[in-house]
Amino acid sequence: MNRHFNILYRITVIAAAALTALLIGAVILAAVGADILKVYLVILTEPLKNISLVGEVLIRAIPLTIIALGISTAYRSGFINIGAEGQMAMGIIASTATALALPDLPRPILLSLMLLAGCAGGAAWGFIPGLLRAKLEVSELLSTVMLNYIAAQLYTFCLRGPMIDPAELTLGGVGTPQSMRLTRNAWLDRIIGGTRLHTGIFIALVLALVVWLLLWKTSFGFKLRAAGAQDRAARYGGINVASCLIISISISGALAGLAGAVEIAGVHHRAIEGITGGYGFSGIVVALFGGLHPAGIIPAAFFFGLLIVGADMTQRMVGVPANMVQVLQGIIILVIIAARMILENPYLMERARRKFTGKRAARAEARPGAAEGAASAGAAENGTKRTEIPEERS
Repeated sequence: MNRHFNILYRITVIAAAALTALLIGAVILAAVGADILKVYLVILTEPLKNISLVGEVLIRAIPLTIIALGISTAYRSGFINIGAEGQMAMGIIASTATALALPDLPRPILLSLMLLAGCAGGAAWGFIPGLLRAKLEVSELLSTVMLNYIAAQLYTFCLRGPMIDPAELTLGGVGTPQSMRLTRNAWLDRIIGGTRLHTGIFIALVLALVVWLLLWKTSFGFKLRAAGAQDRAARYGGINVASCLIISISISGALAGLAGAVEIAGVHHRAIEGITGGYGFSGIVVALFGGLHPAGIIPAAFFFGLLIVGADMTQRMVGVPANMVQVLQGIIILVIIAARMILENPYLMERARRKFTGKRAARAEARPGAAEGAASAGAAENGTKRTEIPEERS
């Protein structure tokens, strides 16, 4: 009974949250004079009408999945990582520098070194706020956001300075700041003809399995989750919470850096300005929308990839600005936070359970013959008592 109610309660809250997001989005779309139904149809159906567009959705879903896996790892240990954007940028710098420095290495070696360099760059950038939080109690909300700005400036400096494409210098530096094009030894293979979908999708899926195994099937993962659930109890149990924090955010940064390396090797084949595309922030939404679990993150990443591609199409087909997707993402964030607060509030759940059981009891009493059955049961009980009293007196 309790188990069935808990499932029903969660489904009801999630359905109400989804409906609320749709209604709020409809109000905003109506305010800008858009055709609400047509906008939703374009966003949710047009990107699925041919294999090329589906490939574009999956391309967006790959970095979102990898980053969201890292954010969920940090979140489970009690660290809110808002610095994935900067960690991704540092991963791009490290992986691009490796590929440019060693262009003639065999493909398997160069690709491996490039991806590892991306992990190292992101992990190093994530280690800084982890150390500040663990040793100096500096809020990660502040440190990760500030490091995003530093990473963005450093990334721009590298593209305009030491890593700039020599062809840009011949044009007087008026072209787009970007690195040299990587050699084909540093490219990920494409897996479906007519699309840009690359083998990075397999990396994302394997990482989802690895993160699940790490967090839920190992003692180390249990320590991370225990540190995030209740740090005082974890310390009392002998868990080094400070080490868990540093390791978890380093893992999170490594995955964000890896997402950048995969994006370079699979799609752009060079470092360019704006390549992060807000993936670091969207990854937070994907992680929350997926319930901070790999099984939920994968479909959530696909859904947000659909939103990104669909938003670009609405600008062409409906005349709605593409940045409306950012508005929809903000709405989804607020709705997710509200839904999680409701789901994690035992008082609200208990009130709902009492109302639910009260209504079931009222329906049971209102059934035909229920009153007669109760009366006969009461009479039988009274009769039993009457026969017992004389026997005791005699």
